[in-house]
Amino acid sequence: MTKNSPEVITCKAAVIYKSGEALKLEKIEVDPPKSSEVRIKMLCASICHTDILCCNGLPLPLFPRIPGHEGVGMVESVGENVRGLKEGDTVMPLYLGECGECLNCKSGKTNLCHVHPLGFSGLLGDGTSRMSVGGQKIYHHFSCSTWSEYIVIDANYAVKVDPGLALPHASFLCCGFTTGFGAAWKEANVQKGSTVAVLGLGAVGLGVVEGARMQGAAKIIGVDINDRKREKGEAFGMTDFIYAKGSDKSISDLINEATGGLGVDYCFECTGVPSLLDEAIASTKVGLGTVVFIGAGLHTSGEIKFIPLLCGRTVKGSIYGGVRTQSDLPTIIDKCINKEIQLDELLTHEVSLAEINKAFELLKQPDCVKVLIRF
Repeated sequence: MTKNSPEVITCKAAVIYKSGEALKLEKIEVDPPKSSEVRIKMLCASICHTDILCCNGLPLPLFPRIPGHEGVGMVESVGENVRGLKEGDTVMPLYLGECGECLNCKSGKTNLCHVHPLGFSGLLGDGTSRMSVGGQKIYHHFSCSTWSEYIVIDANYAVKVDPGLALPHASFLCCGFTTGFGAAWKEANVQKGSTVAVLGLGAVGLGVVEGARMQGAAKIIGVDINDRKREKGEAFGMTDFIYAKGSDKSISDLINEATGGLGVDYCFECTGVPSLLDEAIASTKVGLGTVVFIGAGLHTSGEIKFIPLLCGRTVKGSIYGGVRTQSDLPTIIDKCINKEIQLDELLTHEVSLAEINKAFELLKQPDCVKVLIRF
C-alpha cells in the first residue's frame, strides 16, 4: 500500500459488487479520519456468518461493499476530538458503540446505545463513506469493513486491546465468540447448577458453552449436525452431545429425553435456521425456560408456530450477546489474557487477503470453525 498524499491512503481491500458474486481484490482509496474518527491499519481479520449474509445483500443490498466486522489493527491516525486513543494503539473495530449517557446505556440492561447504534446504512455517522474505488463510493459493513488493509471508524466503536491478547483472539472477540459468551453471561444470566442446550456449535455456540460453564451450569448439551463438533464442544466445557443427524426424533424430543422429560432451563439457538425457533422453545422447561435467539439466518424471518410460547417461558433476541463494548468487553479480554478463556481451539484455517474467496470454501469443511485473514 502507498500514501498518495498525507491524507488519502491507497491500499488493497476485498470488494463485492453484486449479491452472490465472488469478492475482488481491489486498490481502493481510504480518506483520512474526520472528527471523532480513527483510521486503522488492519493486522488480521476473520469471517463470521453475518459476512456471508452481507455478501448476499442482507439485510440491505448495498454495493459495492467491503465486508468484514471482525478484526484487529493499529491506529494509524486520529481525527479531532478523539479521546483515549492515539497513534500506535492496538484496537478492535466493533459494530456497536457505548456512549454511557443515553437512556439505554444508563439502564445497564442493554448494549444497544441510542447515540452509537448498530448501523445498517453502510455509511458512517455523517451519512458518508470513507472508502472509494475509481471514484465510486464503497459502502461499509456496519461501521467496520475489516477486509481492507486500512479502515476508518468512529472512535467510540473501537476498543483498545492489551498487547497481551493474541491478535487472532482479539479478532474472534469482535463478534462470534463474544456474542455466544455474552448470551450466557449477560443476556440469560445462566444460573449455577442449571441445564443448558446449545443449538449449533460454531464460534457463537462454543462461546455459549464457555459462558455457561463459567456461570456454573451443571449440564451443557451441545447439538450439531456435524459429529466433529463434539470434540470442540468438550474443549469448551460441553457435558453432553447430540448428533442431530443420528436420530429420526426431533431435536426438542432428544433434549427432553436427555433431561428426564423436563427440558432445559436455557436454550440458545445459534444457527439462524427458522425451523429451529420452535424446537428451541419446545426444548425448555414449561414455566421456567428461557430461550435466546442469536443466529442470523439467510431468511429474513422465521415463523414461530409454538403456541403458546407461552406456558411461562421467556424468549429473548440478542445482539453481541448483550455485551457492552466499553463496560463489559474488557472483562472478557482480561479472562482471555489470564487464560481463563482459551480461544486456540477456534482457529482452524488461515488465508491471506488475496485468498478471501478460498475462505468461503474452507467454511464448508467439517473441521472448520474460524478462518483467520492475514494482512
